[in-house]
Formats: sequence, structure tokens, C-alpha cells
Amino acid sequence: MIQITQLRTENQEHLFGTDILHPRFSWTLKSNEQKVIQYAYQIHVFEIDSIGRKQIIWDTEKVVSDNSVHISYNGAQLRSRTRYCWKVRIWFSTKEHTSWSKEAHWEMGLLHSNDWVAKWIEPIQESVIEEPELTLEDMFLNKKKGEQISPEKRLHPPKYVRKSFSIKEKEIARARLYITAHGLYHARINGKKITDAEFTPDYTSYSNYLQYQTYDVLPFLEEGENVLGVILADGWYAGRISIPGGSAQFGNKLGLLSQLEITYSDQSREVVGTDNSFMSSEGQYIYSDLFIGEKQDRKLEKVGWDCPGYKDVAQEWRNVHVTNDRLDHLRAQYGEFVKPMKNIFPINISKDQNNAYIVDFGQVIAGRIRLHLQSSNRQEIKIEHSEVLNERGEFFSNIVGRNKDQTDYYLSRGENGEIFEPTFTFHGFRYVRITGYDGDLHLENISAIVLYSDLRETGHFSTTNSSINQLWHNIQWSQRGNMLSIPTDCPQREKAGWTGDLQVFAPTAAFNMDIESFLSRWLWNLMVEQTEEGEVLNYCPAPKDIWNDLKFTGSISSAGWGDAIIIVPWILYQKYGDKRILEQCYPAMEKWMKYVQESAAENKENDLTRYLWDTKFHYGDWMIPSFMLGEKPLGPIESAKATKDSIATAFYAYSAKLLSDISLVLNYDEKAESYFHLHQKVKNAFVSAYVKDSGLLTADYQGVYTIALAFNLLSGNHQMMAVNRLVELIKYNDYKIDTGFVSVPYIMDVLCDHGYEDIAQKLLFQRECPSWLYEVDHGATTIWESWEAIKPDGTVGDFSFNHYAFGCIGDWLVRYFGGLTQIEPGYKVFKVEPHWCDQLKEAKTEYQSVYGQIRVEWKIDSGNEMVLKAEVPPNSSALVSLQHINPKDLTRFKEQFEGHTTLEDDNHLQFTVPSGKYEWRYQLDGQFVRC
Repeated sequence: MIQITQLRTENQEHLFGTDILHPRFSWTLKSNEQKVIQYAYQIHVFEIDSIGRKQIIWDTEKVVSDNSVHISYNGAQLRSRTRYCWKVRIWFSTKEHTSWSKEAHWEMGLLHSNDWVAKWIEPIQESVIEEPELTLEDMFLNKKKGEQISPEKRLHPPKYVRKSFSIKEKEIARARLYITAHGLYHARINGKKITDAEFTPDYTSYSNYLQYQTYDVLPFLEEGENVLGVILADGWYAGRISIPGGSAQFGNKLGLLSQLEITYSDQSREVVGTDNSFMSSEGQYIYSDLFIGEKQDRKLEKVGWDCPGYKDVAQEWRNVHVTNDRLDHLRAQYGEFVKPMKNIFPINISKDQNNAYIVDFGQVIAGRIRLHLQSSNRQEIKIEHSEVLNERGEFFSNIVGRNKDQTDYYLSRGENGEIFEPTFTFHGFRYVRITGYDGDLHLENISAIVLYSDLRETGHFSTTNSSINQLWHNIQWSQRGNMLSIPTDCPQREKAGWTGDLQVFAPTAAFNMDIESFLSRWLWNLMVEQTEEGEVLNYCPAPKDIWNDLKFTGSISSAGWGDAIIIVPWILYQKYGDKRILEQCYPAMEKWMKYVQESAAENKENDLTRYLWDTKFHYGDWMIPSFMLGEKPLGPIESAKATKDSIATAFYAYSAKLLSDISLVLNYDEKAESYFHLHQKVKNAFVSAYVKDSGLLTADYQGVYTIALAFNLLSGNHQMMAVNRLVELIKYNDYKIDTGFVSVPYIMDVLCDHGYEDIAQKLLFQRECPSWLYEVDHGATTIWESWEAIKPDGTVGDFSFNHYAFGCIGDWLVRYFGGLTQIEPGYKVFKVEPHWCDQLKEAKTEYQSVYGQIRVEWKIDSGNEMVLKAEVPPNSSALVSLQHINPKDLTRFKEQFEGHTTLEDDNHLQFTVPSGKYEWRYQLDGQFVRC
């Protein structure tokens, strides 16, 4: 029996309040049978009126196709506020078909500016104080800290906004709240929070792209008087963000746009839109900032301010101002909300020499604490956050810089059982230090709320090697801590969407979680922030402080970072079969490539040198370990200078080739040919400029050889010599990695592809610094920014201990030891080929692809027998590769599998299997690789 399951609209189970005019439909098939392939499909789409009647508006009729993902709606024009549903049936032969699936529903938001009757309003407030300029040059070269007065004297309180309205004595059919803000908003109706979403309206390029959200608020409304209450805070919009900690990055005043639409059963409507009748005030929040932290005074709480019957409106509440702010850049929420995803309790509570509580949650996270007070005294409690203790086991503020306080304050009312939890801030931490609290603090009195975007976890990988499992755990937690509204580099110091970090980690991220919608939204921001000249900014969304980078490096873009506009959409296409993101980003890709061409050729006449991108600053192979470690490290800027020209030119060639491949996918054949010729020219220029007569590269570093080989820039003798030199450099470095930011994702594949699997395994299982397992041995629960964040002697540095970039090793782990490699987009076809060594003889990989659940599980028992199990979901197939097969079993397999292929030698067999569950057992012929 074949079932149609997991119906998704625009990759969401519940798409609500969208403005996508051609949403895409996907489904998976479930069956215990083998060889299940979809032959054809038929989709029906219905419009649903206000009383639930359905009218069909699109019938695909029978479409002969095995495609079951991203099928775009192409029926009648969709309308604002309207509900729709769809269902599908499939044929699995020329005649036989399934019954219709269950229905999947979605609802449109406000599609046109004139759908908004609400006006932008601003509470009574002072403009946000702009921090004095602090450039990167000031911070890193001149060592300036930007000394300031206390946050309480600089920051303004979050604002309360309320509106009382009445509901008639009639049955309500539906009620929707459409809402957004300049800043962050926390919305309530009649004293109840209407959503568990946090940090709405999410972090976007506010000047170009502002999201609004749609909520079903019918359950919160009552007959008679009702109250809509909203608290506004600075957030990313006006708060202290960016590397230098500047404020008012997108605006200097908080604002609200809100439209509550109530539809009665008799089809009459009422609209409560923001206007000058809304009232504003302040409450228990003294200040709140995403980076500095939050301060609350519970005695200032306005009890009942968001409920009917509140009596104190006339005393401290004033009418808001109506403004003429824009509506044309509003977009409906796309992708997942930030939510509280986990609640973890401490593993230990102790006291330091100053009688402050030190709370250890056992895991570095992004989030905030929830504290249950066991005291009835009025007191000011200070809560500081850190990711690590120092070498003496003392609380240590590992994050430095202006406005990076990560400190919350709570002034209690003086009642036993009070609960403190910040609202508009989050921190990166494992430890908190609590001072000023005179009550007893037990494990059950405090917890850590883990916050990140509500992304579906899709991948699981485990082995019998505890160190590798801990490494995998660290990768997962770094992803959780850095997928909060945008893909960030770290959740404490910068919280910025660095393009280079994301492009190296994206393949691993796409295995762990469904990031298709999440990264699509981020890419939309990247596109609207692209400069007229075509530059793709180094991080996105880009606050105004990014332009200060020009004073430090003279650049706001870099090779390997800006190339994310090409690399990341390509990864999304490969992982999810998402062709639309290629189409949407294609103009920006071409614009970037045009900028690269012009920048590289600037003031050059020689035909060859015009294709060397050596005309500006680039980050190069950023943070090469040998430049970062030791008593007197040269630092990352020096590693950039040493590698920037060769790395930039290599990425120029690589992106040109990718753009050629993308053009072919989109049927732009002439452009594909043009970009391929460009790739060839850059490749030739790279060899001419950066390959010596001896075959060595001018930049003689592990990472540069790795990139040149991974991007296929070398051939013949040059390729062989580059591989040999890379291996030499690794051996000279005692089998330790010395690749920087952009090359580390490729080194393991380069070694394996050229016959040096043993050396790749030595790098993985290396326990001296720098290595992944060095971090594991030193207590890491996430991936570190610096390999030597904790030195071998135990000295703890002021680095971020939660940077996912070097966690890019996860993608290789899944493909190599996990045995799962995508071949066709969306894992329509995938390869099953596990590898092993003496330290790892068993692994299990599970992945929820867009076609269904994939499993690869293998184990080598004490008798040297391989047991390999695989599950191939319906409507897909797998290429199975069995290695080192005993001759007797090889003969058996050859007889069993028609169309098999024998590779390299007589004990390596490949064959293709359709959907189903499989198990293969065979004796291994050969020894383990020692690593």
C-alpha cells in the first residue's frame, strides 16, 4: 500500500499569512513495498470561503512525472486574506493510482499596500542615543575600548502600547492580527501572549525588507471590552549591534504597525488599526538590549495594563504619534519563527569567593535564564553570562568589546516565588554568575531556555567512537546556537550573518536541519543589500556600521564571502532540489560576477593578469592556525595578506564554473558557455601567476593547495606535485591541520580523492592542537572560534566558544563514515558507501530528505564481517558501493545484482537499488586503515 504523507506548502506544514503568489507543493510517499516510483500526479487546489465552502480553482489533471517536490501553483490569482487547501493523488503505474491525500491548508496575508488601513505609530519617546563611532581600526590596531557611562544612563526603556476596543454581541467567524514593528514586539490580548514566537518581526534588512506576521487571535477575544497590548524594544533595529557595538543601525525610534481584523458570522467586519487613539507608557523594563542585556524592576510593573478594566490609563499613558513610514517594503513572514526550543537545568551550582552563585548548565547555548526566586526580600540581582571558566575554575567573561556586557539585572518586588526571565535579549553562555541574591538557589530553581529558529531536525549521525560522537554533538549545538533568525557567526560577540561562515557550513547545516526556507529568506536580504556595483557585503543584514570597515580594510566585500550569493543557492538546490532559489538569485549572481571581473581587471592591460583578483583586500584563507597559535602569533590579517590573491583568484574561477553549471540548470545555454570560458581564463591565469616552475604554489600553505586541488585548477604534473606538497606540509606539521577558514571544508575530500585516506583519518583523530578532538578533550560542547581558545597549558582566551564554521567537518563525516552522499538534487539518487578504520567500525546515519527517510547503518563485527543496512525512500534510488569484498561473497553479489559495475579492482562492486529496505552481509578482504 502506498500512502501520501508530509504534505508541505512552500516547505511549511502550516503556511499562514503568506504573500507567495505561486506557492510550491511537495509530498512524500510511504510504502513497505520495494520499487515504488511515482509515474504521474494530479493536484486539486480549492479556495475556501468564509463559511467553509470550497471551490476548485486549479486542477493539474494527470501530469506524467516522478517529481514530488516544489511543484509551483499555476492557477487563478490568489487573493488577500483568503484560505486555500490542496490535495494530491499519484499514479504508480500507467493505470493504478492512490486515493486522494488528506488536505493541506494555507492562508494568504495582505498582498497589497492598500490592504493596510492601519498607520505606523510611535510611542512617546526620545530618540535612541547614537554611540560614538568606533571603527575596527580603533578596536584592533589602536586597542580602543570605547569607554562609556552605564547602560541605564544611555539606554531608554522599552515602550508599552495599548488599545481598548469592544466586540459586539455576535458570533465571530475569524480574527486575524497583522503586525510588525520598528524594533522587537511582544503582543498580548487580554493579558495573554498570542504566540510563542520570539524576537519578531525577525532580523531583516529593515530599510529594504521588513516582515509582518499574521496570527489567528480568535481564541483570545471576548465579548465586550478587549485590550491589545504591545511592548516594543530596540532589538536589531535600534539597539547596539555589529562588531563595534554601534546603536540606531536602522532607525532611532520604535514604531508599531498593527491591524486587527474581526469578521463576524454575518460577514460584517471590524478593523482595529494602529492610529492616534493608541496609548503609550513605560513599565518594568528599565532597558533591554540584545547585546548589553536587560534590566527589569518588578515594582514598576503595570499590573493589568493589557487587560480589560485597567483603571490607570489616564495617569501615565499618552497618545501615540502617527507617522508616514513606508509600507512598500513589507513582506509576509517567510520561514520559521524563533522559539524556545529546549529547557535545560544546571548540572552544578556553587559559590565563589565573593559569595556569588556560579551556575553550570553543562552546555554552551544561545538563550536566557529563567530564575525562580526563593526569597521575599527586595533586592537587585545581577546575572552575568559566560561560555567558559578560566584556568583556575573562576567565572571568566570571554567576550570583550563595546556593549558586549551579556548581563541582566532584576530588581525584585519582594515576594517569594517571583520569576525572572528576560524578554528582548539573548546571550551565548554555559555559565551564569548571580550576585546580589540572598535566597537559596537549588538546581530546580533555575533553568536555561534554549532559543533558535524552529527548524526541523532532519539528520542524525552516530558511531561507537565517543569522541566523534561528542564532536558531532558540538557541531549540532553550534548550529542551534547560531540559527537564530539569521545564520550568525556567534551568538554573543557579533550575532552577525557573516557570509563566509555560512557558505562553508551550509552543507553540514542542511543535513542537520531543514534550512531551505530559513536560508532563502537570508539570501533575499543578501540580494536587496547588494550594492549598485554588484558587491555582496561581508555580512547580512548589514547595519550602517559595516561602512566603517572601509576605514580598516578598504573593503566591504571579499572573495569566499561574497561568493556565498552563488555557492549557497547552489547548495540549497543540491540538497532540496530547489530550482527557484537559483532563479531568484541569478541576477545577483551575475551582478556579483560582473563586479569581480571589473575589480580584477581594474587598471590592467595584460590579458592574463586581468583575470587575477589581486586588486583589493580579501580575507584570504582567514585564521590559518600557524598564524594564530604560539607565543607571538602573527594574527589573521597577516594570514589574509599571505593568501588573499591566490585564494581570491581561485574563488573567481570556482564561482565562474558554478555559475556556468547553474546556467545549464536554468537552460541559459549561451550564458553557461560564456561563464565556462571565463572559468578557463581565470584558471589559466591562476596557473601562470601562482604555480612555480617547480610545481609549488607561490603561497606555500596547506589551505592554498587544498583550494587549488578542490576547485580543479591544476592538472597533470602540477596536480600531482600539489598533492605531494600538501601531504608533505601535513607530515611536517605532525599530521595537524593548518587550513584556514575557506579551505578547511575541502581538505579531507582532497586527501581522500587523491588516495590519502589514511592521512585524512589522522587529521580527524589528531588530539593535539589544532584539531577537532583537541577541543573535545578540553571540554568543548560547541565548536570554537579559535583552535587554541583553551591553550594546552589550560589558559583560557577571550574568544567565542560557539562558532560553527569549523564544524563544516560534519558534511564529510556523513559522507565518508556515514556512507551517505547525495548524487542528484534532493537526494533523488544518493550513494551508499561507508568507510572505516581501526578506530571506527560502526556508524548509523539517518536523514529526512524531501523524498522521505534515508537510513544507512553499518557494522564490522569481530569476525571481520560487514553488515550494511540501507533504507531507500519511495520515488528515489541508491547507488550502493561495496568495498573490500571477500572473493567468495563477490561472486555471490555479481550473480545477485544485474547491471553491477566492478571498480578499480576485483573486490569493489557498485549497483543501483530502487526504494525499499536492504541488508547486505559479506566478509571483508583486507586490513583496517590505521589512524
